[in-house]
Amino acid sequence: MATISELRTRREALAVQRSSGVARVSYDGKTVDYRSVAEIDRAIEALDREIATLEGRRIVRQVRITTSKGL
Repeated sequence: MATISELRTRREALAVQRSSGVARVSYDGKTVDYRSVAEIDRAIEALDREIATLEGRRIVRQVRITTSKGL
């Protein structure tokens, strides 16, 4: 199991590469090729959940739905 610092390092590497538009990420001597920005986003979300679990907290997601019949 990875430590919190290792997970944060991976997350930072993903965030930097995502903002630069590059789909190849290297960390800890490993290189991973992602197919899309959406795939990088999912990897970041997974790392956020792992970090939160190791820190003893939960990530709460909220979805707000509003509807109307129109005017």
